[in-house]
Amino acid sequence: MRPSGPREPRPGAAIPWYEEGEEPDYRFSLANERTFLAWIRAGLALLAGAVAVAVAQFVQPLAHSEAGAALGALLAVTGTALCASSYGRWLRVQRAMRHNRPLPMTRLLTALAWGASLAGVAVLLLVWRVR
Repeated sequence: MRPSGPREPRPGAAIPWYEEGEEPDYRFSLANERTFLAWIRAGLALLAGAVAVAVAQFVQPLAHSEAGAALGALLAVTGTALCASSYGRWLRVQRAMRHNRPLPMTRLLTALAWGASLAGVAVLLLVWRVR
């Protein structure tokens, strides 16, 4: 087990980010990891929705619908962006905890909320149009 204090670098060597600062309480690190995994699950759910919309393009009455294609694209872009951004958020939180700094804010919540809201409105419009 390594000491919890700051590590002294070898002359000319950079310290890896996970050894910077002090080791945070493991409960906070595990909570940060659970949050990261929740972001990944949300992104994968959006991508699964995009796949479902893509499959629905082959079924009447949505076949070859521009609205259906736009909905699938919105879900795919939102899910991909969420998955791609979640690691950076996790890393920023880990670094902040290691250096006893305030946790950084994120724009992921805003992007997820708007992407999911727009997708919900698109689904409602599609259902209303098909009905």
